[in-house]
Amino acid sequence: MLDFFTIFSKGGIVLWCFQGVKGSFTGPVNALIRSVILQERGGNTSFTHDSLTLKYKLDNQFELVFVVGYQKILTLTYVDKLIDDVHKEFRDKYRNQIQQNGTLGLLNGSFDFEDDFSFLLKAAEGSSKARPTATMKTFEQSEKSKKTVKSMIEKPGDKTKENNKKNKASRKENNGEGYFLSKKEQTTVSQQGYQQKQDMVEIANQRSNRMVGNLPDVECESSSEEEEEEEEEVPIVKTNTTAPVKTSTKKSSFGGMFGMLKGLVGAKSLSMDDMEPVLEKMKDHLIAKNVAADIAVKLCESVAKRLEGKVMGTFSTVTSAVKQALQESLVQILQPKRRVDVLRDVMESQRLRRPYVITFCGVNGVGKSTNLAKISFWLIENGFSVLIAACDTFRAGAVEQLRTHTRRLNSLHPPEAHKGCTMVQLYEKGYGKDAAGIAMEAISYARNQNFDVVLVDTAGRMQDNAPLMTALAKLIAVNMPDLVLFVGEALVGNEAVDQLVKFNKALADHSMTEKPRLIDGIVLTKFDTIDDKVGAAISMTYITGQPIVFVGTGQTYCDLRSLNAKAVVAALMKA
Repeated sequence: MLDFFTIFSKGGIVLWCFQGVKGSFTGPVNALIRSVILQERGGNTSFTHDSLTLKYKLDNQFELVFVVGYQKILTLTYVDKLIDDVHKEFRDKYRNQIQQNGTLGLLNGSFDFEDDFSFLLKAAEGSSKARPTATMKTFEQSEKSKKTVKSMIEKPGDKTKENNKKNKASRKENNGEGYFLSKKEQTTVSQQGYQQKQDMVEIANQRSNRMVGNLPDVECESSSEEEEEEEEEVPIVKTNTTAPVKTSTKKSSFGGMFGMLKGLVGAKSLSMDDMEPVLEKMKDHLIAKNVAADIAVKLCESVAKRLEGKVMGTFSTVTSAVKQALQESLVQILQPKRRVDVLRDVMESQRLRRPYVITFCGVNGVGKSTNLAKISFWLIENGFSVLIAACDTFRAGAVEQLRTHTRRLNSLHPPEAHKGCTMVQLYEKGYGKDAAGIAMEAISYARNQNFDVVLVDTAGRMQDNAPLMTALAKLIAVNMPDLVLFVGEALVGNEAVDQLVKFNKALADHSMTEKPRLIDGIVLTKFDTIDDKVGAAISMTYITGQPIVFVGTGQTYCDLRSLNAKAVVAALMKA
C-alpha cells in the first residue's frame, strides 16, 4: 500500500498528488529535496526518511519530479514499474499544456489524473501478483533422467576427441573472422608485441625522469578552444570522394574526458545510450584525480539523471551542458549544507560566558597536532585565548609536541603584547590517563580561567581499532564539544570513504544518547602535496555531507586556508 504519490515541478509547484493514508507528506519530500536533489546525489533513486522509503524519477525535459512513498518495512516490487508508467502517461497526456504555457500553465492548469493513476496502480499491482512462482523440476523432468548410466561413464579417449573438436571449432571461428595464423606469422606478431613493450618501457623511463623534484603544473587549455581548433582543421568531404578524411592530429589535453562527446547528435533528447561513453571517460578522469571509485560512479549517475531527456541544439551545447552539469554537481557537493563560522560561534560562546570546545579526531599520522597548533595561532591572531587539552595519552611524545607548540606560540604572542594575558596554555596530565576525564577537567579549568576556546587533541586511531574508537565516542558523549573535526589527508583515495564511514559508525554505536554526535566538519591536511589530485575533498564531503572547515597547505603556522569550492572543482576538471 502506498502512502503517497506526488508530481511537482523543479520550481516547487505541486501539480498533482495522491494520498493513501492520512497525514502530511511534506516533511519526507522536503528532506528528499534538501538531501538528494539539491545536493546532487541523484545516483540512487531511493531515499529513506524515518519510517518511509521514497523513490523518485526526474523528467529533465519538462523539469518535473515524480515521487512515491511507502513504509520501508514493505517490499513492493511494482513501485519501479508504477513510477515509470505514471511518468510516461502524465507527460504524454499533458505534454502540450506544459510546453505551450510554461510556468503559467503549471500555475493555472488543472491536472485531472486520479482515474489514470488508479488504473495504472491496479495494473502494476496485478502484474506483480500474476507472476508465477518458480517451482523446482522433478528428476523425471530434468535432462539427466534421459541419460543412461553407460553414457555417463567417461572413457579415456573421450577427452582427446573433445579437445580435437574444440581445436577444429576455434580454427573455424578464426577462419570466419579473419584467418588462422601460421607459426611464422605468430612469430612475427610476437616480435611486434615485444617491440611495443620495449617502446612502452622507454616512454615510462622518460616520464619517470620528469618526475624528479617538484611535480610540474599540468598544462591544459579550455576544452571549447580546442574543439574550435579541431573543427576548423577538419576538411569538408564530398559524398562521392574515396579519398580518406584527414582530421586534425592534435589531441586536446582535455579531450581525454570530453572527446567522446563528438558521438552525440544534436537536436534530440539525450539518452543514457548517448551519454554512456562520455560518463565512462568522466568516471576514469575522476578516479585518476583521487576521487573514490564508488563516489565517482555515483557522481556520473547523478549527472546522467540530470541530463537525461534534455534537448540540445548543437554539439557545442551538449559539450558545455555536460561539463557544466558536472561542475555544478561538484560545487554543490563541496558547499556545506550548513555554514561553519568558527569566529562567530566563539563570540557567541563569549557572550554566554563559556568556552567554545573543538575536538580533533582522525587516524595516525595525518597531522592532528600540527593543524591544531595552526588553528590556535589563527584564533590568537583574532584575539581569542586558547587552552590546549593534551588528551593523547597513548602516543609517546604527544604531550611534548604540544608543549613545544605552546612555547613557540607564546613567543610569537607574548603576554606583554596582550596586557599581561597568556594567550595559549597547555593542560596536561601525563600519559596513561583517561582521555575523557582530562578533557572534562580542561573544559572546567577553561571556564574558571576565562579561556575563550578549548582545543582537544586526541590520540590517532585506525578506524578498525574498537577499544580506541569506544574511548573516542565516550570522550565526545561525555564532554559534548561544540565542534567535532575529522582530520584527514588529501592524499587518500578510497581509504577516505572507509575511514569516515567507520568513524561515524563507531561514534553512533558507542554513543549513550538517542541522537549521537557525529563528525561536524573536516580538516584536510597536506593539501600542498597533491598538485591537482584533489579528489579526496569530494569523497569526504560526499560521504559525510559535512563541510571542509580548514585546509592545511604547509608546515608553518600561517599555512591554513579555508576551502574555495570553485578552485577545487577547477583543479579537479583540469586534464
